[in-house]
Amino acid sequence: MRNLQTLVISMLRSPDRRQRASEELAKTTIDWQFLDAVDGKLLEFPIPEYDAKKVERLLGFSLMAGEVGAFLSHKKAWQACIDQNKPTLIFEDDFILFPQFEKTIDYLLNEYTEWNLVRLQALEDSPFNVIKDVGTWVIAKNQIDALGCTAYLVKPAAALKLIEGARSIYEPIDHYIEHKAVHGLSFLAVRPYPSGISRTPTTVYRPERTPTRGWKKMRRSIYRWIDRTFSPHPWFPR
Repeated sequence: MRNLQTLVISMLRSPDRRQRASEELAKTTIDWQFLDAVDGKLLEFPIPEYDAKKVERLLGFSLMAGEVGAFLSHKKAWQACIDQNKPTLIFEDDFILFPQFEKTIDYLLNEYTEWNLVRLQALEDSPFNVIKDVGTWVIAKNQIDALGCTAYLVKPAAALKLIEGARSIYEPIDHYIEHKAVHGLSFLAVRPYPSGISRTPTTVYRPERTPTRGWKKMRRSIYRWIDRTFSPHPWFPR
């Protein structure tokens, strides 16, 4: 029996996505359960964790309700990891699994255990440094933020650090989880990734944002300089 908790973050109003996730995991021997996501459409603002004014100053735009809901959903998953005191495999419900997935998980649980967080999927490719060569895949450290939170492993101690670093929500979840300067955790990755993302429509609406220009961009740069220079826990460290 694996010492593993597996959670699929999914909204109650998405039965088709839940069915597809169930079918995908039925191909494995992994025990799992749904974790009801925080539905951005049902959120009532203001939300204590979400500092809208600082987000606007430092990012130049506001997070969408769906982005805030996604962040809160992952915080629920981290808390469940802490409560069960088990390594936890966290999925968003648009994942797909590749043939090496289970073998990869067992290797990380039983053989190579020197990790806090392990990325199992990414939206963007990234150059990487090899930490451990396993033969058909490698344990690696991506050189840039590869984006996405569709599939990853987290240990309880790391989940606690993620929660402590996320007392305020100030950026999308996939940026935060790679933000080592805030939570102090190194995010490793399995390359090639043993999981991907399906082409089902997203439930987190993230529009194409107009580039910040002119005075607004200058103001943002000033606020970021102030943050880097004077904040004990800068959001935008050097």
